[in-house]
Amino acid sequence: MTELFNLTIMEASDLLKKKIISPVDLTQVYLERVEKLDPLLNCFIQITPEAALQRAKRAEEELLRGEWRGFLHGIPFALKDLYETRGLRTTAGSLFWIDHIPEADAYVVEKIFNAGAVSLGKLNMHEIALGLTNVNPHFGACRNPWDLERIPGGSSGGSGAALAAGLCLASLGSDTGGSIRVPAALCGIVGLKPTYGRVSLQGVLPLSWNLDHAGPMTRSVQEAAIILQVIAGYDPQDPVSVDIPVPAYLENLERGVKGWKIALVDNEYVETSTDPEVMEAVRKAAQFFEEQGAIVSNISLPGLYEAAKANGLLVISDAAAVHQERLASQPEKFGEDTRQRLETGKAYSSSEYILARWEQVKLRRQFEGIFSDYDLLLTPTTPMPAPRIQGPDAIEQARILTRFTAPFNLTGLPAISVPCGFTDEGLPIGMQIVAAAWAEAALFRAAYTYEQGTLWHTHKPELPV
Repeated sequence: MTELFNLTIMEASDLLKKKIISPVDLTQVYLERVEKLDPLLNCFIQITPEAALQRAKRAEEELLRGEWRGFLHGIPFALKDLYETRGLRTTAGSLFWIDHIPEADAYVVEKIFNAGAVSLGKLNMHEIALGLTNVNPHFGACRNPWDLERIPGGSSGGSGAALAAGLCLASLGSDTGGSIRVPAALCGIVGLKPTYGRVSLQGVLPLSWNLDHAGPMTRSVQEAAIILQVIAGYDPQDPVSVDIPVPAYLENLERGVKGWKIALVDNEYVETSTDPEVMEAVRKAAQFFEEQGAIVSNISLPGLYEAAKANGLLVISDAAAVHQERLASQPEKFGEDTRQRLETGKAYSSSEYILARWEQVKLRRQFEGIFSDYDLLLTPTTPMPAPRIQGPDAIEQARILTRFTAPFNLTGLPAISVPCGFTDEGLPIGMQIVAAAWAEAALFRAAYTYEQGTLWHTHKPELPV
């Protein structure tokens, strides 16, 4: 049998349902692996073995009675530490919430628990989700399992690293400029940013009320579809949640992309800023889609730079508004890079902010128009593989790493990152696939087609256990 920590959710669920393994045994395997490897990687802010085993025992009893709740029943999960969890500290990677014990679970956390998932604990993240390195001044740097001297990306870096290292079977991340997709690309896993409004943000500590997205991070496309099926849907208590029907995401995964029109974004903005190994891997992925019967065209897609720039201004301005009282009263409690970005956001004028919001409106309409001609867009997820921890400062890293992801936060369009190769140094490369609003099913279908025709997602980092 495959080692338990290498099973997919579907494989583990099948074994659990057939009572070949138990949720307690599966949870124990993961807890032991976390105990051995987390001192090396620093993925977790808080590990909760007692609560995990309690949930696992409950799941075991339910399964023995034939009460199967779905594919997540008994599955070991871990949460980015900005999802509020009832009775369990939720820090957002910050000193300000070091003693924050929520009275209720976040809306989507409740959904995950109702589906029978087992939480192993809370995962490391860039402070208040405002950064891409996951070098956290309060809880320590999280390290990339493919090279311990490199960052895992952020702000959901603990999620990316934990999944790549086999420390959990799935996670929830958040994404305001690329914070799900960037760590997915740098750690060689799958990360989905759904359409803005598809997944409730109730109980998710905010960075930007206008740009935050919650979404799944997994080791395969099918697993991401399983998670989104559970967490998607209208929440009347969330002001930005949209009441749009949720399709059956697993239904058409295997139907391929024959006849689809796919656009590879290949312009000067992409070409001049992207590592040649990354660009070559994405071009080969585009060729794969062509071989599957899709019609692939190169397009320039003007507006990417403007969208990334506007998103960058809005993120830090919104964050400065969210944290204005903390920034005014106790600025010293923020890490240096976070405080600098908040101060910059605070300094923007109302005119600059309004112009960025108008740019957002125009670019949303422009990008929506692309999908009247094409089914999907392809870009690199990041312009480079994982940088070293001792590299350029965190502010510069954020600007570079979000060049291709931030535009789709600004426009609210759904985007997924999937593994599409490795550099000569053995570092993962991610490809971003983008679709029209509410077309996550199309993303899953294309990503699954690519994944099943390649082996990149099967590669595992070499770790000491």
